Amino acid sequence: MNKRRLLLKGGWVLSMDPAIGDLRVGDVLIEGDSILAVSPKIGNVDAECIDAQGTIVLPGFVDTHRHTWQSCVRHRYADIDPQIYFAEMLGAKGAAFRPEDVHVATMLGAVAALEGGITTMLDWSHVQNSPEHADAAITGLRDANIRGVFAHGWPLVDGASWMFDSQRRHPDDIRRLRKRYFSSDDQLLTLAMAARGPEMARREVWLDDLRLARELGIRSSIHMGAYARNGTVRAIAQMHDAGVLGDDLTFVHCCFSGADEIAMMADAGVSASLGVHCELNAQGIGDIPFDRLLAVGIRPSLSGDTETKCSGDMFTQMRHAFAYYRSWMGGNHSRVPNAPATLSMRDVLEFATIAGARANGLDHKVGSLTPGKQADIVMIRGDDLNLTPVSDAIGAVVLAAHPGNVDSVFVGGRAMKRRGQMIGVDLDVLRARARASQQYILELK
Repeated sequence: MNKRRLLLKGGWVLSMDPAIGDLRVGDVLIEGDSILAVSPKIGNVDAECIDAQGTIVLPGFVDTHRHTWQSCVRHRYADIDPQIYFAEMLGAKGAAFRPEDVHVATMLGAVAALEGGITTMLDWSHVQNSPEHADAAITGLRDANIRGVFAHGWPLVDGASWMFDSQRRHPDDIRRLRKRYFSSDDQLLTLAMAARGPEMARREVWLDDLRLARELGIRSSIHMGAYARNGTVRAIAQMHDAGVLGDDLTFVHCCFSGADEIAMMADAGVSASLGVHCELNAQGIGDIPFDRLLAVGIRPSLSGDTETKCSGDMFTQMRHAFAYYRSWMGGNHSRVPNAPATLSMRDVLEFATIAGARANGLDHKVGSLTPGKQADIVMIRGDDLNLTPVSDAIGAVVLAAHPGNVDSVFVGGRAMKRRGQMIGVDLDVLRARARASQQYILELK
């Protein structure tokens, strides 16, 4: 059976593949779900032609850490003491979430991510109040048609027993999920563990959780060093001393993690995820460790973290990353030996694409426009008034573009957005369900 072919013709191609480079005018040929060719000019082929002139064509963005279950209470907690967020969302409100709240929030967050050009997202889902909650989150990702990594966390019912010096092992339901939904790793949705680590659980517990993840053959993502109280635990050093650091781990934040601990990460191949906008908004979370990570060769990935405190789109993360590093290092370069004196816009775009793919364990499939990889592709309208005339395509994407400039989004060759409109999702129904869920959540005491 012949696979359908699409030819994106005449765009400004940012491949993020060093072997291909940038093409001021280039074509991308898609066959089925994969990229077949990327070239300055692809001749006559039997394919549906999409005129990409005036657009910037690049790989879909990759988000490596999003609490998508919180999407229906967006922007509520940025102007409030961070402890209120923890007390409410990880306390009574989170404990009272129904499966339908998890489903609509996860779907809303994933659809919005797609609309802004994020084609792959790790859903850090620590609201596993029942097996039905897990099923609802996975179904939400599936209904959105995003390439998702479902990171299974813990319940918020009796949450303190899971989050403070916990003696409770990771919920065994993850075994059921692996068998029921994720028996293959070669599919649109894959599985990871949203793990707790030494900052939240006793040594025998976090070691057991890590053994479980490795037994299941999945990656683990762990919050590290957010706020001073967590930095004093020196969780990374504890894991290093236990001999369990490895390249199947991603650490999130690391703001109060020591420079020696970040060097331990680099030696073991551990990746990093930074939720830059949220970290800047979260008072007291600590210094975003770009300089410490880059000084030891770790290329961090980016995330929307929680939309309760920030914007989830990748354009915002890139802009803030670029500005933060330039401003910080302008007067503090001597602070961390070997840290780059500056950061380029290409660096930041790499963080949002190929570095994110690596942190999700998917760089063999996504993150660059490379023949053989999945056709996860974004087209940005360069003719929009905030971008035209484009003189530097990377500059346009990193400094000025926003989700409204995204013309088209493809996931595995399938159009999710075309000509600025989402496809296959009843947005009015989604909005109505999200409003009803928000009303229920905000009325919770």
